Amino acid sequence: MIEIELLGYVISLDPTLILGPGMFLALVVVLLSGYPVAFCLGGVAVIFSILGMIFGEIDPIFVTALPQRILGIMANFTLLAIPAFIFMGAMLETSGIAERLLESMGQLLGRLRGGLALAVVLVGSLLAATTGVVAATVTTMGLISLPAMLRAGYNPSLATGVIAASGTLGQIIPPSIVLVVLGDQLGISVGDLFLGSLIPGILMASVFAIYVLLISSLKPELAPHQSQIDLGPIQLTKLIQIMLPPLGLILVVLGSIFFGIATPTEAGTLGAIGAITLAAAYGGFSRKTLSKVCDETLRTTSMVMAILLGSTAFSLVFRGVGGDELIANLLLNLPGGRIGFMAFSMLIIFFLGFFIDFFEIAFIAVPLLLPAARQLLGADALLWLGVVIGANLQTSFLTPPFGFALFYLRGVAPKSITTKEIYMGALPFVLLQIFVLCLIIIAPGLVNWLPNLSWS
Repeated sequence: MIEIELLGYVISLDPTLILGPGMFLALVVVLLSGYPVAFCLGGVAVIFSILGMIFGEIDPIFVTALPQRILGIMANFTLLAIPAFIFMGAMLETSGIAERLLESMGQLLGRLRGGLALAVVLVGSLLAATTGVVAATVTTMGLISLPAMLRAGYNPSLATGVIAASGTLGQIIPPSIVLVVLGDQLGISVGDLFLGSLIPGILMASVFAIYVLLISSLKPELAPHQSQIDLGPIQLTKLIQIMLPPLGLILVVLGSIFFGIATPTEAGTLGAIGAITLAAAYGGFSRKTLSKVCDETLRTTSMVMAILLGSTAFSLVFRGVGGDELIANLLLNLPGGRIGFMAFSMLIIFFLGFFIDFFEIAFIAVPLLLPAARQLLGADALLWLGVVIGANLQTSFLTPPFGFALFYLRGVAPKSITTKEIYMGALPFVLLQIFVLCLIIIAPGLVNWLPNLSWS
């Protein structure tokens, strides 16, 4: 017990009621300071481990479990899929394959009213299936397709909205590194999580495409019709040569996972090799390209692993001071039972998505929610919960005024486009994402049907 003398009275406090909430509050404060997340997690863990030992809440031997946990992370075969998928996406972008794919799709669909916006949705879905990184997809499409859409007379809000929304599809369309991390943190099969997210991901992209076609027909001034002179003649052979190989690579990667031929890690390696092969076939492979892709892969993977190590130290000490029990008791005693837990946890994840990236959310918030989720929802519902979290993060990253996708697009958009136009363009797609998210929550069969089929 901690005894504090105040105005002549001695107040006794349980250290568990101070150190647990205090540790979480300290993490929030240092995160808002802008200091690197990995060092925030590790630094708070070190400070509170010392305080825990001073107040007798943590046995020094308990802290010695950290090296064993780190070794467990290093031996985790599933996490090798992260650099493999990052490399695959970076190679397809850096070599120019993604750019040619977007231009060809725009030429093919541009004759439709709203065709350029529809092309952005379709290519955004394909890029999401190769990169799984919101920043990379939004930036790529913003640099390539936004100028073309503005030249064609598209409304700036519609153009920016469809680009930002399509860029967030990487959160839920497999193979996504978000799903790899969530699968590891939830303790479920990454392959099953890929299968479970396939229908919701296709549904999300389809809703975007239908909206684009409808709004373009109802309000023609938002998406002017383009003439064949502006687009030029369609070269069918060239279109097939550009579109089929990347699509085939995605199908091979996903198919090898779904049919049990390869693990996600092995499939990611296959995808990386396939991306190199495609880059070489299109003439976009060089030593400079390889160096740039390797550098990007190394930076992103190092950031992910540093956050994972820091969160491991944080969760260990947080458990040592009794913080996990406090969180679990809070979640288990929320009014409404399962509904109350889902509403509270989804709101927390949604608002965290305004301020920190999905890696931090997966490594910090998900482990805190997991014990209560197992007890309230059951172990069989964790697959569904993982897809719901992915769709929730996708919505958060698009919602004004703090959505990450909007910031990424603002960085590459022309100065003639105002921030208000970007926000207004994103709002209809936010509502569409919320609609699909509600469908996933109400109808778990959208997630569970494919994983329950026999694929191997």
